[in-house]
Amino acid sequence: MNEVQKNQLQNLLGYQFKDAGLLGVALTHSSYANENKKSGKISNERLEFLGDSVLNMTVAALIYEEMPNMPEGQMTRMRAELVCERRLATLAHELELGKCLLLGRGEEKGGGRHRPSILADAVEAVIAAIYLDGGFQPVRQLISKHLILDKNMPCVESSDYKTSLQELIQEKSGQTISYHTTDESGPDHMKSFTVAVKLNGVSIGQGVGRSKKEAEQAAAKAALSVTTKQQ
Repeated sequence: MNEVQKNQLQNLLGYQFKDAGLLGVALTHSSYANENKKSGKISNERLEFLGDSVLNMTVAALIYEEMPNMPEGQMTRMRAELVCERRLATLAHELELGKCLLLGRGEEKGGGRHRPSILADAVEAVIAAIYLDGGFQPVRQLISKHLILDKNMPCVESSDYKTSLQELIQEKSGQTISYHTTDESGPDHMKSFTVAVKLNGVSIGQGVGRSKKEAEQAAAKAALSVTTKQQ
């Protein structure tokens, strides 16, 4: 990312970084970091982890404040819709994040700049970078501007099996769900992940996908039929 691209992106974000290095890390995919280990490049994976939590908390706060009469279940579904991969990838396109990403050669050739999972992860990483650089307020402003709350919006995508499974499990107290990556294979531009979903420590479903999020959704889908029979 050159200086022109950096300035354009900050203008689109509506935020000017004090520590531009944070933005650089947020846009560095693991494939690029792995190919440039000697240069000390750091991938955006840790920022993505933090950004996921910051995003969910900020969206939850906005829903709570702006939808005072909305019941808890509907709030959960609305949050899931607002932070789903599809919406985050759309936001990435609006911010033109794709052209700013640092990708490995294989990921570049494989169309990584347009892959929804990579774009969604980059949005989460950028959100974390903004949070670390400037706190919650600029994150809130960014999310308020780009992830519009609408009382009439669909509550959740039909393919959000994780939310459906979570809501089904919550009908009984003392139930916990966890997701575990059991296998990871393939080159950077054609990764395949296998994820198992466990209910109270017991595996109830397994899924495969091109990203961990996709694999988790597949595992949740597989688990839904089993869990429904048990409920």
